[in-house]
Order: sequence, then C-alpha cells, then structure tokens
Amino acid sequence: MERLIFHVDVNSAFLSWEAVRLVKNGESDVRLIPSCIGGDPNSRRGIVLAKSIPAKKYGIVTGEPIGLALQKCPELMVLPADFKLYAASSRAFKSILREYAPVVEEFSIDEAFLDMSGTALLYPDPLALAHTMKNRIRDELGFTVNVGIGRNKLCAKMASDFEKPDKVHTLFPEEIESKLWPLPVGDLLFVGRSSVRRLETAGIRTIGELGHADPKLLASLLGEKMSRQAYRYANGIDDSPVRAEPEIPKGFSNEVTLEEDVVRDEQAHAVLLSLADCVSARLRDEGYKAQGISVTVRYLNFQKRSHQCMLERATHSSRTVYETSKKLLSELWGDHRPLRLMGIAATNLLGKDEPEEGQLSLFGEEDSAAGRKNEKLDQALDSLRRRFGSGAVKRGASMTVREEVARKYKGKSDSER
Repeated sequence: MERLIFHVDVNSAFLSWEAVRLVKNGESDVRLIPSCIGGDPNSRRGIVLAKSIPAKKYGIVTGEPIGLALQKCPELMVLPADFKLYAASSRAFKSILREYAPVVEEFSIDEAFLDMSGTALLYPDPLALAHTMKNRIRDELGFTVNVGIGRNKLCAKMASDFEKPDKVHTLFPEEIESKLWPLPVGDLLFVGRSSVRRLETAGIRTIGELGHADPKLLASLLGEKMSRQAYRYANGIDDSPVRAEPEIPKGFSNEVTLEEDVVRDEQAHAVLLSLADCVSARLRDEGYKAQGISVTVRYLNFQKRSHQCMLERATHSSRTVYETSKKLLSELWGDHRPLRLMGIAATNLLGKDEPEEGQLSLFGEEDSAAGRKNEKLDQALDSLRRRFGSGAVKRGASMTVREEVARKYKGKSDSER
C-alpha cells in the first residue's frame, strides 16, 4: 500500500491564538500589525517567541531579545505568553484532524502528522481533503494552518513550509527535483547552521547538490551518522512511522539561539526566565513533574556545555525551575564568555500517580518547602489566567527579576544598559 502522509502546521501559532482571543473580545487583529509574543515591553526583557508577518518585515526574528526587537520597531506590540490558551487551541485543531485521519501524531503543540494511507476510497482527492481540513480550521477556530502532503513525514513537513500562510502544498517523489532540490541546503530538516557552513565551504549550497554529493565527502564534513541522514533526506527518503500514541517523554526542554550575544547576568536571567516559563507550563499542561533540571549554553566557537542537578522534590513550579537554572548557570558560566544559545531541560519526569524518590536538595529543606508553596501558587495563577486572560496576573518570579532589572537600570539610557 502506498503511503500518504499529511503534515499540518499552525501559522504563527502563539500569535494567531492570541489574536483570535482578542478579536473575539472586539479588539483589533494583531496579526495585521507589527506584534510579537514574549516578554515584558515595560522592562524590555524576555525573548520573541512568535512574531507577525508585518513584524518580520522589520527584521524581527524568533528568539531575539525583546529590547532588540523594539529597537528595530519601536511601535511593536508585545504580548505576554499564555500557555493555557495555547494548549486549548492545540487540542481544538487536533480534534478536527482526528475526525478525518485514522492515525494522528502530535509532533508539537502546533504541528501534527496524519497517516492517510489506505483512505483513497473514502477520500479520493488528497488535495481536496487537505483544503477541507484547512478551511474548516480557519472558519471554525479563526486561525490558519498550512498542510503539506507527501509519501513520508519528511516530504510532508518540507511541503508545509513552502509558502505561508493558509496554503496546501505537495512534495511527491516526482516533484523532488523541481521543488526540493533547488532550495538552499539550510532549508533541509535538521541541517543546522554549523553544518550549513561546512557544506557551503565545500561547495554544497543546495539540497540537490547535497543529494548528489559523494557520501565519503559528506562523512568527512558532517560525521557518519549525520551525513547518512542528510543524504537520505536530500533525496526525499524517510521511513519513520506516524505514531498514534506519543511516546512517554524523557523530558521537556526549550532552547533558543540568540541573535545578540549574551554577556551579562541580567541578560542571561531574562532569557532563563522565559525558558523556565515555557518548560514549566508544559510540565503542568502534560501532568508531569521534574526531578532533574539542566542548563545548556553554547559559545561563539560552537562549544556546548551543560550542567544539571537533581531536586529533593519533583516540581513543575516556574519559580523553582527558574531559581534552579540561575544557580546552575552561575556554576557553569564563570568566565562570562559571550553566549549564542541557552536552554533549559526538565528531566526524570514523574506522572501524577508515580511516587517521588528522595534526592539531595539543591537549595535545602527550607527552600524546598518554599518551592512546594510556589507550585500551589502556579496552579492558582493558571486558574485566574484561564478565567480572566493572560494579562490579569503576573508570576511572582517574573515580577522579582523584572523589578531587579528595572531598579538597576533606572534612569540609564539604552546605550548605558
């Protein structure tokens, strides 16, 4: 049986979901103006998690500091993140997809793979079906998606990225040469910046050139494992299945490549706060607590370092994850060399009914008790935000770090900061 795979991807998910809520409340559509999700415009701290198409025209990129984004576009509207809203919106569009597809794999909060193999009698025209799904999500939920169609997950995902928003694209085997091979090698899934530099130095600038390259040359540039995967992907080859049930996660992580070098504690702590919020909200949404926290950094020379610890009590508290991450960073980043990437991971997960194992505490018994108190506070704040919106309340940890930054830089110009 010939495989038929769809990849459905929400366009500017976080921003779109916030825009839908605002429009329902009678406010303007922030997708039509320069806007972004993430951070606090008053303190100019935090990072861009998502941006509108008008914001992109100013050169604003995902992962850059809010302060830098505001320098590029002073009229940029900055909206706070609301992960409860995102989780609800994610469930809504995936529920529609499940009405059509026998197998749905939740690839991320705003992406899903659909295995439509064997449905030709029910849906004889895959393109028409994709448009039906796309239009129904737009009309019923108020946001747009892209749908990519291919014979495997790789081609479906590559197709969904061709042109946005609100589009349907195909990438079948007979279209590899015309649609995939002319693209820059950096557009290929899982080919990162450092790999792109090595490939381009060797004269490999397009996906087609990668797909026709000498495997021995690729191995010397990328290593055996990465070169084999890159070669297969460049030729549209992917055998991975669409999994109906998600695998039990080993952990939740979030990392960001920074457009501006981070050299000061205040900068680093602002990024950590945003990352901690993301990871902790995911833990709570999925019903897990973490027994381990790790922090990863990458320097300008692409050297990566990480530091981790185990907690006495498993947690999904944003405050605990943030404070733990600050402690780990201080031990990891003593020389304050410029950072280009930062990440936080929550590991050793426990489900709701799993017993906790005692571990050495990072902060001691008193702070561990405070951490448990903050977990209850997170639950209360999540409940208030669900009822009154993301701007109704602010997390205590967020207020603390932002007040510290604002106090330190009060009265100083941007150049002095």
